[in-house]
Amino acid sequence: MSGDGERPRRTFTADRGDDRERLDRVLLRHLADLPEASRTKVQEWIDAGLVTVNGRPVTKTAAKVATGDLVDTVLPPPPLPKPELIPQDIPLSILFEDEHLLVLDKPPGLVVHPAVGHRDGTLVNALLFHSREWGGEADRPGLVHRLDKDTSGVLVVAKNAASHAGMAKAMKARTLVKEYLAVVYGRTAVTKGKVDLRIQRDPRDRKRMTTSKTEGRESVTLYERLGESSGAKAGLSLLLCTLVTGRTHQIRVHLASKGHPVVGDSLYGANRSRSLPPVLAKPAKELNRPFLHAHRIEFKQPTSGIVLAFDSPLAPELEKFLCAIRKVRASDGAA
Repeated sequence: MSGDGERPRRTFTADRGDDRERLDRVLLRHLADLPEASRTKVQEWIDAGLVTVNGRPVTKTAAKVATGDLVDTVLPPPPLPKPELIPQDIPLSILFEDEHLLVLDKPPGLVVHPAVGHRDGTLVNALLFHSREWGGEADRPGLVHRLDKDTSGVLVVAKNAASHAGMAKAMKARTLVKEYLAVVYGRTAVTKGKVDLRIQRDPRDRKRMTTSKTEGRESVTLYERLGESSGAKAGLSLLLCTLVTGRTHQIRVHLASKGHPVVGDSLYGANRSRSLPPVLAKPAKELNRPFLHAHRIEFKQPTSGIVLAFDSPLAPELEKFLCAIRKVRASDGAA
């Protein structure tokens, strides 16, 4: 590593163990001594053009490395120390709690994890306050999974490291079942289907994710059409979506990639309310959040092995929108 006012860098020659391996995996192996070199960070460095192979920038994480290649990485400056998170007395809607787990009904609009611009008022701030009653420094809340700010519904929190590890194992084994309700534009081609597309950060807009058949992380969403609006114009479909994997924005970006963006999702779908009958166009235009709700979760309790399942009722604004769809069906004489 070098300094003298310049950005630090790391240069190495690929050995036989790197031959025909992905660039991101090679970097992880050779930069294992750097705490900041997580797989996500390494992929971000590659995307940002900070990595060269034999003097040429390589921006594909899956690019293959050969024995003898000279790999050079410009390391970003170390991040500034993060301010300590403050426990805050924010009300929580608790569906279930024992000594190991906390199951919450998250409202829309609540940011789950602190980030730039959201250092307080988050679910984590609320959990830090709530966890003071658990006792013991070792018992700290750990998010088992996350929900987007404007997604409502069931969320599981581990109350200690052992429970968090057990739930992480269940997620990896795909025995943790997460079901979502979504209303999307258009009528799906099949009653039941699967979206199997990889997901990666959109290089043109870091706030968005994008799909690919070859690049990014494996991502699979199952869906079932539970109902649809009727009428001659393009309508709406109510879908039950089951996550096989859990990626950032997965359901939203997967459904949008198939031409069925979630109603109210301004990030992945332009406002298509004009294509709807007037009785639906107005409530669709006024919906100020994506119609996406974490409806149900099922898993084995990590210590007892007992199967637990929890459901969250639709938020009032989503139930109101569904009522509008039902009225259209009734007026058209639909079953």
